[in-house]
Amino acid sequence: MTAGTGAGHDTDTRSSRIVATVPEVLRPLFDQVVIKELEPDRMRKSGLLVPEGTHDLPPNEGIVLAVGDGPPDLPDFKMPVAPGDHVVFPRSAGVWVEIEDERLLVCRVREILGIIEPVRPPDEDAG
Repeated sequence: MTAGTGAGHDTDTRSSRIVATVPEVLRPLFDQVVIKELEPDRMRKSGLLVPEGTHDLPPNEGIVLAVGDGPPDLPDFKMPVAPGDHVVFPRSAGVWVEIEDERLLVCRVREILGIIEPVRPPDEDAG
């Protein structure tokens, strides 16, 4: 994952590739969000490569693929996430579904913990 590594543009590129491959048969209703899981990075900051199979728990980061219109009883509610956002969610969030051989999480927007913003380099001209 690129959070904190200074490579925010990698996340932008990866999320646009993932959003481009979204199955168009799943449209979330109301305040539901469809998220494509991201595979956990196996390379640690120390350089240690973690073997496959050691992660029994599902990942808790993903890219938002589709967003519902919001709760029908709150017409002025603006969904705080958009397709392409890199989000963090608890391992217990929502329901995992498989559509067109893609494993997707469908959860309420309130279950999302936050958005991982790309790291921007400091503006060298300011100052």
